[in-house]
Amino acid sequence: MLVVTVALRAAPFVALSRLRDSEVVRYLGLTMPAGVMVVLVVYTLRDTTADLGSWLPAAAALTLTLAVHLAFRRAAASIVLGTATFMLLQAWLG
Repeated sequence: MLVVTVALRAAPFVALSRLRDSEVVRYLGLTMPAGVMVVLVVYTLRDTTADLGSWLPAAAALTLTLAVHLAFRRAAASIVLGTATFMLLQAWLG
């Protein structure tokens, strides 16, 4: 069991080391942050209605996400802060 666990955890690193110069990996590295952002925007806006408790968290989170991304160019930071803002405001106003 130990050997299987270690092999499964090491496999992605071994595969990535062999594919590091691959065009596919380079393409995914450039496009995945944008893809994640699109999925989060769609998820955020899918249940938005006209009442304040629905659109205010979405608008605030999307604005913060865009501002953080434009200011710092850090996809992870903008995704985490935007998602946390949305979830906190939705719980507080919902």
